[in-house]
Amino acid sequence: MSPTSDTGHVLITGASSGIGAAIARQYAARGKPLVLVARRAERLQALAAELPVPCHILVEDLADPGAPGRIRAATRERGLFVDTLVNNAGYGVPGRYLSADWKTHADFLQVLLVAVAELTYLYLPDMEAAGRGRILNVASLAGLVPPTAGHTLYGPTKAWLIRFSETLDQECRSRGVHVTALCPGMTYSEFHDVNGMREKVSRLPKGIWLDSDEVARLGVEAVEAGVTRLVTGRTNRLVAALSKYLPDRLARALLAAKAKDFRDAE
Repeated sequence: MSPTSDTGHVLITGASSGIGAAIARQYAARGKPLVLVARRAERLQALAAELPVPCHILVEDLADPGAPGRIRAATRERGLFVDTLVNNAGYGVPGRYLSADWKTHADFLQVLLVAVAELTYLYLPDMEAAGRGRILNVASLAGLVPPTAGHTLYGPTKAWLIRFSETLDQECRSRGVHVTALCPGMTYSEFHDVNGMREKVSRLPKGIWLDSDEVARLGVEAVEAGVTRLVTGRTNRLVAALSKYLPDRLARALLAAKAKDFRDAE
């Protein structure tokens, strides 16, 4: 069945918790029907039950290379036009590069890099054909600051995601599609529980944290307004600016001195 272009759906990966679930609530408040994608069916069902809009649930693990194609096939079979794609699914792998096996790294790259590129490739043609669309890529402040030891692939993948978003926005804007890289810093969510860093990051100053709802609101407003890159929070914007304008050696040294508070480098 061909997508029905008069009703635009928002497809959100990693929608079962954290920023993804908060973005779902933001779009539901705007009256947008949703396609919720994540691994945990019960979480998706609970979220769908609380939202006042139609919700389609797709249980998929983006570490499976076949997942993006199945997601695309499912929305096409249901006749859903996805005019907003939110690439939110993600996690971190703590420790040194060699402290995890290759399968762990390969799955990470599949979720945070390959699946993002493929889902975008699969849904962008319908958006361009309709002359309207939004793609919100949840990146990170980590993609804008100097590298530190530990969590080796996380910063580089987020840096790629930011540049990918900016490049794609240049290509698609004239066709009615806006692409935004959302770059949050420390955010209250399950992210640090999943990667085992909750105890360590809890020692960071409370003033640098934002909650998931605030990050989601800012991200949705940014992509709807056509903002190409958004760093959330005043402190995070200052950190991003300093990282850009300070001499590289000094910026690296300053961040390395604080990295032990939020990175596991062992």
